[in-house]
Amino acid sequence: MDIKLILIGGGTASGKTTIAKKIAEFFDDVLIMNIDNYYNSNWGIPFDERKKINYDHPKSIEWSLFKKHLKSLISSSGVEMPEYDFTKHERKHEYVHIEPSKIIIVDGIFALYDDEIRNMADIKIYVDTPSDIRFIRRLIRDINERGRTMDFVINQYISTVRPMHIAFVEPTKKFADIIIPWGANDVAIDVIRTKIEKYLKK
Repeated sequence: MDIKLILIGGGTASGKTTIAKKIAEFFDDVLIMNIDNYYNSNWGIPFDERKKINYDHPKSIEWSLFKKHLKSLISSSGVEMPEYDFTKHERKHEYVHIEPSKIIIVDGIFALYDDEIRNMADIKIYVDTPSDIRFIRRLIRDINERGRTMDFVINQYISTVRPMHIAFVEPTKKFADIIIPWGANDVAIDVIRTKIEKYLKK
């Protein structure tokens, strides 16, 4: 099977997952992988210590496992994908079996970070949503979905999220084939869909 790989990077709460889902709506055989599932396990580390970990640094990801799984999927082999529990700041002990699809979309702040992964990609996308909008979205999401307090979200944003974005995420914009401002706009989605359709016809 000729598998097409799409990377969607950008800052926290920029709209990456929304764009991935919108693209997936147009095609029958799509797999969306979120790099967040590959955060280091951190098993055995007390909860109070896990809360202090810098999850916005590239070293927070188990790259070796993610690359192994991605290469297996591109080679048409299924994998056991880990799942991550954001309320506990640790990887779950359960895994989800996923099979390769004709289109694989990788979604995550570090989707464009690793050169080996970029070299495997057919389309590289960066979602360039303004920082104030991203912060508001993250604040709402982390409080409502991840059990965070307002003080925790604000402190984390100031201490790690913002500086790590400037150091490691925003520089990956230069690797993008397509830069989407303000999240999922219809014109950008149509351009991406058309490009994918051309790839699939080859």
